[in-house]
Amino acid sequence: MKKYLAEMIGTFVLVLMGCGSAIFAGIGLGTTGYGISTLGVAFAFGLSVVAMAYTIGNISGCHINPAITLGVWANGRMKGSEAVGYMGFQVIGALLASAVLWILVHTGNEAGVEAVFNDTTTTGANSFMTGNMVPAFIAELVFTFIFVLVVLGTTDSEKGAGSFAGLAIGLTLVLVHIACIPVTGTSVNPARSIGPAIFAAIEGNSVPLSQLWLFIVAPFLGALCSSAVWNVIKGK
Repeated sequence: MKKYLAEMIGTFVLVLMGCGSAIFAGIGLGTTGYGISTLGVAFAFGLSVVAMAYTIGNISGCHINPAITLGVWANGRMKGSEAVGYMGFQVIGALLASAVLWILVHTGNEAGVEAVFNDTTTTGANSFMTGNMVPAFIAELVFTFIFVLVVLGTTDSEKGAGSFAGLAIGLTLVLVHIACIPVTGTSVNPARSIGPAIFAAIEGNSVPLSQLWLFIVAPFLGALCSSAVWNVIKGK
């Protein structure tokens, strides 16, 4: 249970900081925002992973991502029942973070906090343009493959990066976001997509929820591919 709670808290922080940066100070806030742009949002996600890696890494391994958990399980590093528990609590953490962001958005506006959201969802949900399903699927699969491969490699008990693993993983997530944000808003993490999609639907925007399957299937396939490739590279 300590591991599950750690995963819930870690995912909560990731979604709160990452999606929060996109909502309040990112691309969605026109002239009244702080203008941190794509690079700032990318670093918000990456630095969240770095912070949590050194906070809960020794407790749960700091997956905070069902795709990573699936890759770790496929690599034979954890039991199936434990993997399911990890994923469940990761989703709970994402839902809690999305709830906090939803409350901040709505109570903030009611209190007179000026915010211009333009066409960007106020929940940080992932989506893709109509007709771009194939590019979106490929992007989520490939970038998740790269991300999970880095996770498996840097945390390997024999060939890993030791105490530098958290830094390498976080910086990789920054790179992934820089490249993928224009395509899908970057998920590479089913839990990160589930929470915001549900709250987008509550707001009346059903598109993220209808497209959610892609942000679950593609990252999972990417994670399985990375596990297989890592075994080949390592010579397992």
